[in-house]
Amino acid sequence: MSMQIAESVSEAQLALGRACEHLLSLQDESGWWKGELQTNVTMDAEDMLLREFLGIRESDGTARSAAWIRSQQRADGTWANFYEGPGDLSTTIEAYWALRLAGDEPEAEHMRAAAEFIRAEGGLERARVFTHVWLALFGLWPWEQVPALPPEIVLLGAWVPLNIYDFACWARQTIVALSVVIAHRPHHPLSFSLEELQGAEPWRPAVPKSARGRWLARLDRALRAYERRPPRLLRRLALGRAERWIVRRQEADGSWGGIQPPWVYSLMALHLGGYPLEHPLMRRGIEGIGAFMVESRPPEGEPSRRLEACQSPVWDTALAMVALSDAGLPGDHEALARAGEWLLGEEVGVTGDWHVVRPGLEPGGWAFEFANDNYPDVDDTAEVVLALLRLTGDSRARTRGHLLSDNTEPSGGLRLRDESLEMRAGQAIERALAWTKGMQSGNGAWGAFDADNTRALVRELPFLDFGEVIDEPSADVTAHAVEMLAAVGQDREPQVERAVRWLRECQECDGSWWGRWGVNHIYGTGAVLPALIAAGVAPSEPCIRRAVRWLEEHQNEDGGWGEDPRSYDSREWIGRGASTASQTAWALLALQAAGGGAGGGERWRGVAGEVSRAGTARSRGAAELPQTVGEGSRAVERGIAWLVQSQREDGGWDEPQYTGTGFPSDYYINYHLYRLVFPVMALGRCLGAAGPTSDV
Repeated sequence: MSMQIAESVSEAQLALGRACEHLLSLQDESGWWKGELQTNVTMDAEDMLLREFLGIRESDGTARSAAWIRSQQRADGTWANFYEGPGDLSTTIEAYWALRLAGDEPEAEHMRAAAEFIRAEGGLERARVFTHVWLALFGLWPWEQVPALPPEIVLLGAWVPLNIYDFACWARQTIVALSVVIAHRPHHPLSFSLEELQGAEPWRPAVPKSARGRWLARLDRALRAYERRPPRLLRRLALGRAERWIVRRQEADGSWGGIQPPWVYSLMALHLGGYPLEHPLMRRGIEGIGAFMVESRPPEGEPSRRLEACQSPVWDTALAMVALSDAGLPGDHEALARAGEWLLGEEVGVTGDWHVVRPGLEPGGWAFEFANDNYPDVDDTAEVVLALLRLTGDSRARTRGHLLSDNTEPSGGLRLRDESLEMRAGQAIERALAWTKGMQSGNGAWGAFDADNTRALVRELPFLDFGEVIDEPSADVTAHAVEMLAAVGQDREPQVERAVRWLRECQECDGSWWGRWGVNHIYGTGAVLPALIAAGVAPSEPCIRRAVRWLEEHQNEDGGWGEDPRSYDSREWIGRGASTASQTAWALLALQAAGGGAGGGERWRGVAGEVSRAGTARSRGAAELPQTVGEGSRAVERGIAWLVQSQREDGGWDEPQYTGTGFPSDYYINYHLYRLVFPVMALGRCLGAAGPTSDV
């Protein structure tokens, strides 16, 4: 081994050790990990407006939320939906409005700059429909200029087009609650207007771009006429059913689906329906929002708070377990055992909305959040199964009700003494496998929350001009399901073979895969390549080599990878962006699984060694981390070098960029733990501590 390679490997091992130490330090005593989910300031603005609507807004909380909103304003006076993104009209309107509510005067410099941008972009008249709904709630926009959403939609059977189960679960929960709010047409006057934000041109309905859109525009006009005088008996029936639908779906933590949009609209809907603030449903819902607040009290500067739109403990915990296992932590280590125990307690054992389309399927699997029994998802379920398999130190373990065979010994460290954990994990995995396979869509792929949720017609409804509203199968979710099934030895089953064919067919012409839940082609490609390899696709196959070549061609000069969220809207941004730790790790995971590079070089192969620096992961009980000789592609070497050079002293990485996707083109997330778990995973695999899941 040359001196240069030895030094670079040693540096990478030290970086991995520091990262493992940092990740282990973030585990909660209960066993879970959870990083913040940072989004945009509409969450904070709408929280202030919700409290104003309910009459519970307090000056101290308003001041802290306003401080956060001000801190996120850019030099040009705007607010964006992601780091270094362009100013967004509706986001800027809602932020400006919230600051007016907090007492900021329109004449203030930061307010004038925001107002100038809003007017230049067309003013309130060009805001999205959801912003118009918020304005209408407070008498700042006419209800007559809000598209129709009658609550009678809940009376439609599942076989009728445009019924509520044609919508993705996140949109379904939102529109049911919103239909109740709009039916009441509330008017909560404020002490100020927003006349200074009016544009030069009057409001006009959006012009449909397709024949279907024109048909739906005519339907909207008819429904708006209907809403002026709906039959009283039918309206009462619809409101009653919608109310019961909402009430049944409140989660134990007070949320609806664990996400902000249906949460706030459901609280307003119930309040308008006569539920007092003291009612247990309302009290639990309002108090639950507090657990989603992130408080910031800097030594200098104004205290602030921000609202998480969602929380990801199940997802983060599963990723952390896989990452630490890849870095050499044995399956019987106490940190992994506690995490596995916690995950088993989070298994969803009841039926949810998915049961409407799959009525004969038994429950199983996991959701994203602390409390979300109504909406488990395939993505989390797949990752949790991969994590639970790591408890044995053998990701190829078969689930026969017991994860370890009688003659299998744990690999050192603190041994798992509770055999019931192994038994319960095996049983949970069996249920998860059955549920996941039952959720496969007809085309052989998987969506996240629903099966065959593909009626694209709902995207063209005039009301829905923001965010994805259906849960189509995606390459990244399908890849995770395939990787899970391959890990338990089911890679030759017909269902997996159909999914692999679908993944091959949806590969982009340039060799990448589009990413639904992460930004974007780097995320999709980083998920699909390890899955295809795990399912038995040879690294020499053209689809693999094309993907590897795409990754190599899009590596930044500094050795990392990055992709801007604007890649969802403009091809010139595909694979382009400042290097980030998470996206660099996704690329490395793909390249390592595929054999190192387009030239088909050898895999990174491990030789004995250990981390010698005091205070590294080994001192916490981690397994010895083997050194490796890098004989793969130069792209992998450069990517590892970038991670090493950009690592912070505490073992983490800085990543202000938003690399998570809520709604492509509209809504993005900065997962604060992504910048740590994925580099640990990538370094662990590339340095040979575990190797890719399919080869362990």
